[in-house]
Amino acid sequence: MLHTILLEREIYASEEHKMMQEMIQDFIHNEIMDHIDEWEKKGMVSREIWERAGELGLLCIDMPEEYGGSGLDFSFSALFIEELGKEGITGVGFSLHSDIVAPYLLKYGTEAQKQKYLPIMASGKMITSIGMTEPSCGSDLKAITTNAVDKGDHYLVNGQKTFITNGYMCDMSIVAVKTNVGTEKEGVSLLIMESALEGFEKGVPFKKIGMKSQDTCELFFDNVKVPKENLLGEEGLGFKIMMTELARERLTVGLNAIGGAEGAIEKTIAYTSTRTAFNQPIAGFQNTQFKLAECATELQMHQAFLDRCTKLLSEHQLTAESASMAKYSATEMHSKVVDECLQFFGGYGYMWDYPIARMYADNRVARIYAGTNEIMKLLIARGLFKELFQEMKKGKKN
Repeated sequence: MLHTILLEREIYASEEHKMMQEMIQDFIHNEIMDHIDEWEKKGMVSREIWERAGELGLLCIDMPEEYGGSGLDFSFSALFIEELGKEGITGVGFSLHSDIVAPYLLKYGTEAQKQKYLPIMASGKMITSIGMTEPSCGSDLKAITTNAVDKGDHYLVNGQKTFITNGYMCDMSIVAVKTNVGTEKEGVSLLIMESALEGFEKGVPFKKIGMKSQDTCELFFDNVKVPKENLLGEEGLGFKIMMTELARERLTVGLNAIGGAEGAIEKTIAYTSTRTAFNQPIAGFQNTQFKLAECATELQMHQAFLDRCTKLLSEHQLTAESASMAKYSATEMHSKVVDECLQFFGGYGYMWDYPIARMYADNRVARIYAGTNEIMKLLIARGLFKELFQEMKKGKKN
């Protein structure tokens, strides 16, 4: 219904995109929706849904075919993220797996690492996570304390990570560690750590306000022996790698937000068109019309900007500042839209059986993870005042 007033988005206008969209919608409605209650009770989704996504070519969509991917451009991944967002599906951590872990391996992994991990990731038979955040360290990744001691042919890893998406189900995690601690070469490095390694332990999935079927948990490392060949990229360059790749992660959060906002508006239009009050549909009241008009306008403006960012990412030209703008602004808009929409459902909007209630609970964390929105503003400001900050640094050195 909403599509009758919104312009068709050029980025998803090709026949290939339309075919993919139809297949994704069938996958969601036929194989996901009926299992959400069950997954929420368990605190995690099933491995079968991961393997089914792999069979359909929905994992690692823009990865080269030689490594098991579909060889498409990022816009197809963006489409999948939005379609999941429209239905408020937050339990499946497909995007982190396909849009964060896989690109790390593709760009910085050795050929042996790529051959070993990427095909099985694309099949859904290996589930992955990324271990950055620690109990006392969130956005300040240079402050991590998990350390890896060089023991010749392996690293000995000790430490802890928290708030890890796909943490409990993961078979492999890319973990940020401190190497060469206490020396001039001290820095952050990335290690590929399989969960079967001795000393690699997982905490029980957290009980959260929302995203109840997402297996977010802690990871613990107690003298874990990690082979030297599991170093991803060069030693000490982990922080630089993470900063480079965060733009894609932040864009995916923004894409989920505009998908979620569109889904919330569509569901609210349907509800207010049939629910009556004072002998007329709720949609007949001017307040309803004006509020939803505001929401639809905000959505369309954000769609236009995120479409541009998606195109730039596909061309490897998306800047950190633009990605931060997309993440910050789209998630703020999403929260506002869902809040407005829930109000039109009245008391039913507060009932968990109604999708709008789940959307309300689930969207809140998007303003926190992948860098808080306060950090996003800081990064945008640094871009605006780049020359000033450079001059200030020079002044301090002098």
